[in-house]
Amino acid sequence: MPTELDKTLDAIMDQLTAPGAPAETVPFTRNGVEMPVLKNAPPSMAHYFAHYCNEHKDAQFLVDPAQRLTFGETYAAARHVAAGLVAKHGMKRGDRVAIGARNSANWIVTYMGILIGGGCATLLNGFSAGEELADQIDMVECKLVLADRQRAERIEGHPHGAKVVLIDHDAPPAAGLAEIWGDPASIDLPELGPDDHATLLYTSGSTGRSKGAYSDHRGVVHGSMSYALQSLMAFTYLGSTGAAPTSQACALLAVPLFHVTGEVPLFLQSFALGRKIVLMAKWDAGEALRLIQDEKVSYFAGVPLMTYEMATHPDRDRYDVSTCSGFAAGGAPRPVEHVTKIKEAFPAGNPLLGYGLTETNGVGCGNFNENYLAKPASTGKPSRPLVDLAILDDDGNRLAQGEVGEVCLRSACNFLGYWNNEEATKAAFTDDMYFRTGDLGRLDEDGYLFIVDRKKDIIIRGGENIACIEVEDAIYAHPDVAECSVFGLPDKRYGEIPAAVFLPHEGKSLSADQLRDFLEGRIASFKVPAVFWQATEQLPRLGTQKVDKRAVRDSYAREHVAA
Repeated sequence: MPTELDKTLDAIMDQLTAPGAPAETVPFTRNGVEMPVLKNAPPSMAHYFAHYCNEHKDAQFLVDPAQRLTFGETYAAARHVAAGLVAKHGMKRGDRVAIGARNSANWIVTYMGILIGGGCATLLNGFSAGEELADQIDMVECKLVLADRQRAERIEGHPHGAKVVLIDHDAPPAAGLAEIWGDPASIDLPELGPDDHATLLYTSGSTGRSKGAYSDHRGVVHGSMSYALQSLMAFTYLGSTGAAPTSQACALLAVPLFHVTGEVPLFLQSFALGRKIVLMAKWDAGEALRLIQDEKVSYFAGVPLMTYEMATHPDRDRYDVSTCSGFAAGGAPRPVEHVTKIKEAFPAGNPLLGYGLTETNGVGCGNFNENYLAKPASTGKPSRPLVDLAILDDDGNRLAQGEVGEVCLRSACNFLGYWNNEEATKAAFTDDMYFRTGDLGRLDEDGYLFIVDRKKDIIIRGGENIACIEVEDAIYAHPDVAECSVFGLPDKRYGEIPAAVFLPHEGKSLSADQLRDFLEGRIASFKVPAVFWQATEQLPRLGTQKVDKRAVRDSYAREHVAA
C-alpha cells in the first residue's frame, strides 16, 4: 500500500507537472521513440548557467579553502575561460576538452567555461594512473587537457595526442586559470542548442577498459532539472511540515566532481536551487562535520561510507549539525544496518538514497525520509516526470511485478553512447531506447525498486567502479602468474573491496606482497586487491573451461567473510 508520504509527494508532483506549471512536459522523439521532456527547460547548459547565475547573482555560490565566489562572479569568470579557450587554444564546437584535477572552485569555473565556449567537458578520472589517463585522453581524441600539477606530472612520460595546460586551485580564477583566461568582449561565443555535445564521463564495465559516455546538452540539462524537481518536491513537503530550511540551501561536496554524483545532483543541480556549495578537496569525516557546522550545510550526499564515517566519528557530538536535513547516498548500495545508525546519529536529518548511473546522468530512483526508513533495502521509486523504469528479460520483454530481471531506464536524461564504440553503444540500449543498467532487480507492489545482483562483473568500492577483468589483466601481466580470479568482498567501510586468488606457474615463487608491489603504479591504487590468496592447484573451471568465479569466491572468501 502507498504510504501517506507517497501520496503527498505524488500530489505535489502532480501540481508541478500540470499544464502551465513549471514542470509541464511535452513529447520528444529520439531514435523513433517518444519520451517526455520539460517544456520550459533551457536549450543548453550555457543558457542554464546564464539564467540561474543571473537569478542568484549576489548569493554566495562556491566556497573552498582558497576563495569564496558568488553566482555572478563564478559566471563572469567562466565566460573569461570560455573566451580564453577559444582565442588562445583554438577550442571549437564539440572538441573534447579534458579536466584532470581535484575538486576546487577553479575546477567548476573551468568546467563551465568549456561548455559556454562550445566544448565537450571531458572528465578524466583523477584517481587513475598515468597510463590510464593517457588512454582516456586518446580514446576520445581530446584536443586539450586542463590539469593540475599532480595529474600533469602523472601523465608525463605516457604518450598521448593532447596539449596539456596547467591550472591552479589555490588562487582566484584570473590567476589560477591565467593560461586559459581571455576577454569575452573580444570574441563571439557559439550559440548552443540541445543537440550539441556537452559532457563525456568515463565508466568501467565488464569489458575492463574504461568507456567514454557522452551526452548532449538536452541530457545534462534534463538530468540537472530532474534533480531540481525532486528537491522542489521535497522542499514543498518539508515546508508543509515546518521543517524546510529557512536560510540559503547549502551542500557539502565531498565526492569527486569527475563522478556523475558530484557533477549532476550536487554541482549542476545547485544552480537551479540557488544553493551554496562547500567543496572538499579530500575526504575527512571530522573536517566534514566541522564544515557542516560552520557553513550551515543543509544537504550532504556522498558514497555510503562517508555518511557512516560521520555517524560513527568519535568527535561527532562536538559539532552542531542540526542544519543538515538530508544525508544522501549514491554510487553504491548502502548496507541496511547503516540506515538506522545514521538516523540515530543525526536525529535532525534523514537518510536518503539515490540510484542512477553515469549513463543516465545520475537520474533514476530516489528513496526519501520515512519511506527509506520503512524500506531501507530499496533504491526507491522512479523519478517523476522523466524516468520510465522497466524490469526486462534478456530478450527485452517486460517482466511482471515481483519478477527479477535487468533494471532498464529510459529518459531524455540518458547519454547518447560510448565514444567511438558502436558495438558497446548498441548493446547498451534496447530497440525501444531503454538503457540496460547491468543490474538485476525487482519492483514491489508499491513500485519500489530492489537491486538483487549485478550482471556486470564489476566491484563497487566506495562508489568507484572496478572492472574485475581489468585487474585480472594487470595480474596476468606478471610473468610468474599462471591463473587468477578477481572478485568483490563485502566491507563495512567501502561496501566492497577487491580480492584476488592467483596461482604461480609451476616452479615459480611469488608472494602476495610481491604481486601487490608489481600492481602499484600499473593500475590505480583503489583497484589493487586488498586481499590476496595464493592457490596451490588449478582454479575451478566451468564447462566452457573458463574459471568458475563464483566457485572461487565461495571457496576463498568464506573464511574472510566469517571473520
